[in-house]
Amino acid sequence: MKRALGALTLAAAGAALHTGVVVPRRLVVRDVPLAVAGWPRALDGLRVAVVADVHAGAPWVGLGRVREVVRRVVDARPDLVLLLGDHLADVRLGTRLPPGPVAGAMAALAAAAPVAGVLGNHDWAGDGEAVRAAFDDAGLPVLEESAVPVLDGRLWIAGVGDLWTRSPSVPAALADVPDGAPVVLLTHNPDVVLDVPARVPLVLAGHTHGGQLAVLGRPLHRISRVHGNRWRAGWYPADRMYISPGIGTSSLPVRSVTPEVPVLVLRASP
Repeated sequence: MKRALGALTLAAAGAALHTGVVVPRRLVVRDVPLAVAGWPRALDGLRVAVVADVHAGAPWVGLGRVREVVRRVVDARPDLVLLLGDHLADVRLGTRLPPGPVAGAMAALAAAAPVAGVLGNHDWAGDGEAVRAAFDDAGLPVLEESAVPVLDGRLWIAGVGDLWTRSPSVPAALADVPDGAPVVLLTHNPDVVLDVPARVPLVLAGHTHGGQLAVLGRPLHRISRVHGNRWRAGWYPADRMYISPGIGTSSLPVRSVTPEVPVLVLRASP
């Protein structure tokens, strides 16, 4: 009995170390080839780095970690960098960081490639207006029910506000996009995808952390209040949506899903 209890204690300690220290400190930046229906062939090979859910201020995500993420993204030589929100942590067992230094640490992204992004629920749980101002001032424009042309007008990026804390409107976000122009829509929360019209070939989302804590690929909590675990991470071709598993943690500072920045290498599907 004592041996069994000892073995269970060691196993629990090992799991706590793995999910509380080892995995959250990892970082994978990897190319993800993605064939997208309706993607313009003129933009085949476009490299899009998707940075989601940094949660700066969470355990193991100080400014040094943010700078490491930026260095790794720049080294991946993207053509475009898209930020999917929850840049700052709504802190538990971490350190509340002001938005200015976080935006400053991420500003080097704009020197490497065009950047655009949206904010997430944790950004707004603090002072969303201050976060938006800091990122805009750092050359990292925040989109909310708006769109901008990038790459000399060859592509449009549209963004909606966070589903939980704002009033996202996909039609408003697309209002300025010319008919027939290629467009990527950014949303922090993937649940918004059900409102996206067919004219949008690619939707990018974060928020899920890939489940954050999962066993055999199954999250241990309900990701969406409405849709459960319908969308977790990766490519959902029927929905034209790619979900990044992101980097940081929220609620509990544990993570079994490896922190990741996918660099999507986009091409038109056959």
